[in-house]
Amino acid sequence: MGAEIGGRPLVTPILIVLNVLVFVLTAVQASSVANNQNSEVFTDFKLVPAAVYLGDWWRLLTSGFLHIGPAHLALNMLALYVLGRDLEPAFGRVRFLALYLVSLFGGGVAIYLFGNVLTPVAGASGAVYGLMGAMLVAVLRLKLNPSSALAVIGLNVVISFTLPGISLLGHLGGLVVGAAVAAGMVYAPQERRDVWQAAMVVATVVVLIGLVVVRTAQLGG
Repeated sequence: MGAEIGGRPLVTPILIVLNVLVFVLTAVQASSVANNQNSEVFTDFKLVPAAVYLGDWWRLLTSGFLHIGPAHLALNMLALYVLGRDLEPAFGRVRFLALYLVSLFGGGVAIYLFGNVLTPVAGASGAVYGLMGAMLVAVLRLKLNPSSALAVIGLNVVISFTLPGISLLGHLGGLVVGAAVAAGMVYAPQERRDVWQAAMVVATVVVLIGLVVVRTAQLGG
């Protein structure tokens, strides 16, 4: 999984641009920067557990590319930039992208499992917290410089517990999944390491899908 370790970040800026473009689209549709959540795209792709139960499974991922207002977008993209500039070269582009997406999925699954079925959620925070978990693992194993990343982690933790409407479930889900996947990557055996790392990612996704299936059955019962 990914041999381009040590190169300049590429996935990180692409993810940032993608998030910004989606935000611009929602703002144009809603004719409002501050209330972009009133757009068609937002309605169709935000995470609402009840909608996932009814078959809109894609919301578990697509909601991670939606943000409510410019401040929400800016905070998440700042965190993504600071964490990504260290983690992407350390893990490699493919591993980093896998880590980001699986963490995002993990955050969405946590909300589906334990959140209010009618409460809508959006934002890249699950993925960002997954990168935070990965950074903690990388600091311990790869001896990365934690100074700038720890500042971002501290800021996000404060925001999580002070601002209203923040999904702590999504944050915790992303954090746990990100740390677990990162640990599986950096502690994988040297022999056939790429195979072990890929297997770790696939196994995590399978477990998360299994949890979604179980939760859907519970809601249907």
